[in-house]
Amino acid sequence: MNRIKELFQRKHSNILNIYFTAGYPQLQDTGLIIKALDAAGVDLIEIGIPYSDPLADGTTIQESGTQALKNGMSLPLLFDQINEVSAQVNCPLILMGYFNQIMQFGERSFLERCKEVGIDGIILPDLPLLVYEQEYQKLFEEYELPVSFLITPQTSEERVTQIDALSKSFIYMVSNASITGAKSGISAAQIDYFNRIKALQLKNPRLIGFGISSPETFSTACQYANGAIIGSAFIEHLKQTAQPIHEAVQDFVNFIKGA
Repeated sequence: MNRIKELFQRKHSNILNIYFTAGYPQLQDTGLIIKALDAAGVDLIEIGIPYSDPLADGTTIQESGTQALKNGMSLPLLFDQINEVSAQVNCPLILMGYFNQIMQFGERSFLERCKEVGIDGIILPDLPLLVYEQEYQKLFEEYELPVSFLITPQTSEERVTQIDALSKSFIYMVSNASITGAKSGISAAQIDYFNRIKALQLKNPRLIGFGISSPETFSTACQYANGAIIGSAFIEHLKQTAQPIHEAVQDFVNFIKGA
């Protein structure tokens, strides 16, 4: 069974998904961070593929991606790094990137490599739902690699239900229509949006992302979905700390969980 599916069957709330940019802060930190996150007790690990034009990402993630590319990160190298550590961790591994990167690598070659190194799911914010359904769904299903689609406060209920019908993973609830990055709390308008999606009683679990950066915002998000995704705040923590990777990761996870 896919480890993402197994996770949501076993655990229904307070799911913590941590995103980081592969090859940042240092090129060889990818495997160290994966192992440290798993040891710290996160539920999902989302590995960002550095990209020169990350449309959905804010300044913090853009800068980390730029540095990772300067460090020498590439998709072939990333697959090698993941392959070295994936058998040592229990946590599901998700790759987050942009579809142009996959097309350049070759769609089937990309999915074959994902399967070989132990990737459990994919997030591609720029892959249109219709294109996925008509051209790529069978290919992804052949490799048993589910795609998590994004919804926003502006996504119509009709489209949300279409996404839910096509999905075999969690639905990524973007908390606002902006780019990634830490915000100062969760607004009443966002709560209304969370409640509206919750009332649809979707078959797939939901994780809330964009602007989750503290124990308070994580706890609030978990009241309206199965859990939350944290990226920019974690990357900022890695940038500012002088601690070894394993200590920095554990401290951040403890902070979010209020431990």
